[in-house]
Amino acid sequence: MIEKKRRLEEYLRSLGGVFTAYSAGVDSTFLLKVAHDVLGDNAAAVTASSVFFPKEELETAKEFCRSHNIRHIVIEHDPLSDESIVQNPPDRCYICKKSLFTRMRALADESDVEHIIDGTNADDDKDYRPGQRALSELGIKSPLREVGLTKAEIRQLSEEMGLETWDKPALACLATRIPTGDRLTVEKLCMAGDAERYIRSLGFSQLRVRVHGNIARIETDIADIPRMTEPETADKINRTLKGMGFRFVTLDLGGYRMGSMN
Repeated sequence: MIEKKRRLEEYLRSLGGVFTAYSAGVDSTFLLKVAHDVLGDNAAAVTASSVFFPKEELETAKEFCRSHNIRHIVIEHDPLSDESIVQNPPDRCYICKKSLFTRMRALADESDVEHIIDGTNADDDKDYRPGQRALSELGIKSPLREVGLTKAEIRQLSEEMGLETWDKPALACLATRIPTGDRLTVEKLCMAGDAERYIRSLGFSQLRVRVHGNIARIETDIADIPRMTEPETADKINRTLKGMGFRFVTLDLGGYRMGSMN
């Protein structure tokens, strides 16, 4: 693991200057910090402000960059202006990432920055990730994957570096809360994001609120299901989510699952 980090530092040093696609998650935070340690002011962060990106994560990204004196560029991205994304097809992630990273590429070209890097890690090859095709087509580099760093190794190294994200739950684009083929709307995305934010405020960390029309389907870690079904907690969640516009609030007994809905 230490050898992989050394190779990562060498790899980043060889790039000279980078824009890091920064989402404030475990992987991109680790990558950004190492890039800035190695390249100093030649490593900047770029974050997209979008209805797909939870509001609190944008604030977290801004605060991290402020506290570490990292140049941070926030770009506005409106994926719902593209009807091919709104229709939410199986390759939605590819279309969206192609649009977003094309903008990042143009920004990098304007700034005379040759390389854009992202936080894809070695474990990501195990999952179906159509967005990776867009990164490949645009020449986006994934240093963590290049040196073979896994999610578990990144968490361990992050803890050793004192990064608060080392045990942060996995997050994902809010569009993954809507079943493939269901049209994406601001209302649905906000309902999912607001519902998750509320449930996390009750002390639950790893969860998803999937939106099936007027039904909220909550996924949480199997170990947290008994606590979530305690009468007082269940009543709070039920009443609050119905107040957000859901008619029915359900708990998925299969537990939390990563990835998009199919």
